[in-house]
Amino acid sequence: MADFSQILATRPDFDDADREWLHHLVADWQVIADLSFADLMLILQNGDGSFVVAEQCRPSTVMSLRPDDVVGLTVPDEHLEELHEAMKSATIFRSSSLRPVGKSMVCNVYAPIRRDGKTLGLVVRETNMATRESNGRYEKESIEAGKRLFEMIPRGQFPYRDTIMNQRHIARVSDGFIMVTFDGIVDYASPNAISCFRRLGLTGSMEGQYLSEVGTSLLHENDPVPETLPLVLTGKAPVDSELDANRSVVSMRSLPLMDADGRTGAIVLCRDITELRRREVELQTKDATISEIHHRVKNNLQAVSALLRLQARKTKSEEVKKELAEAQRRVQTIAMVHEGLSQTADEIVDFDKVISNLLRMALDLGSMEDQNITIDYIGKFGMMPAQDATPLSLVLTELITNCVEHGYEGRKEGHITVSVGRCGKSLNVVVEDDGNGIEHEEHNGMARSSGSGLGTQIINTFVKNDFGGTVRWEPGRSGGTRVVLDMTLRAA
Repeated sequence: MADFSQILATRPDFDDADREWLHHLVADWQVIADLSFADLMLILQNGDGSFVVAEQCRPSTVMSLRPDDVVGLTVPDEHLEELHEAMKSATIFRSSSLRPVGKSMVCNVYAPIRRDGKTLGLVVRETNMATRESNGRYEKESIEAGKRLFEMIPRGQFPYRDTIMNQRHIARVSDGFIMVTFDGIVDYASPNAISCFRRLGLTGSMEGQYLSEVGTSLLHENDPVPETLPLVLTGKAPVDSELDANRSVVSMRSLPLMDADGRTGAIVLCRDITELRRREVELQTKDATISEIHHRVKNNLQAVSALLRLQARKTKSEEVKKELAEAQRRVQTIAMVHEGLSQTADEIVDFDKVISNLLRMALDLGSMEDQNITIDYIGKFGMMPAQDATPLSLVLTELITNCVEHGYEGRKEGHITVSVGRCGKSLNVVVEDDGNGIEHEEHNGMARSSGSGLGTQIINTFVKNDFGGTVRWEPGRSGGTRVVLDMTLRAA
């Protein structure tokens, strides 16, 4: 089934601005469907004169007439005459008769989508006439508000051209809405909207009061006041804001209502987000705590590394110095992983940045002053959780250290290539050098097949035990040694 973007792409008569306008419309038309208690459909005309349903919107405030998706379907020929008339209309066009949809009788009302003098298509409002029987004030006010927004479509006043939306928790019709006049006086407030303001500390009535005065009266001296709050409370611009008072937070959004002469009032949507804000604060505190823990672990490991370095300077045994230097390098490797984790809001680290620094550090520590050994990468590791990043870092630094110390013994120059292939949890890493070759390295004490060296044991242990993987030591394709790691990450 074709989606909205695919259908728009088949229209050569639409420019980018036309497509953007239609995308903007369907991104914001849910409020009309909810207020009107009606289904909406966006209908576009094809070059052959037929019409296709490009998008649909079901109301969240009442049972939908359209349980099945109709996007991509061609409108039956029996409706063509009515659709052609609606396309020619400059204002709202009403169907002359009711028609059955299932067991319901439906009235169609069409809003031509006008932009810069061109009719792009139609928004069809399908109203189940059963929803218009025995309505109370809430239903009447809601339907009237939806009608006024719907009538703004042919005039190019909806969707809004200069909407400013900053909040993540956008208020919806079902959360509560307030009708305000041109002057900003509350004409009607739904029960849910009144409940929102009760949480903020309101004790009196809202109707007949200036919404701006109601809102500001709830604020205390140190309560935050966003710049957009006055615009929302007066309904003068399509913006959103928050009202934070009495240890409660209400997200608000204003929808100015306009006729041919200009603004006539506004709809203000309200949503109590107190609990959502509380949870966000808890998560932020948790993230900050985790980040601080990683930072302190890094500092502690660097202290251990410094102690090992001091101990190495004091010892007279060259063999002991070498072993202490190896231990220092391994501690520093784990510290750098924690440094990367301390800079993120979660337990995920950009492994490519971390491993790039670690492997260059391993090169610098392992190579002699007169050696020039370079390294490059093919592919990307991607984002990785701490439980995988730490052991993998140790494995790769051990491989690079082995390459430098044994593969380039007695050589001045060399090049190491690290190739990475990742698909979800499956990870393949190939480390290849152009050094002396596997036979020479085994002859000089590496004993790769038996894994008797400490570095080799570390590699085999982590790859097999932590990742359930395999390690293969092979002759390089152009000399040197090639190590192939096949692993399964514990977390994708």
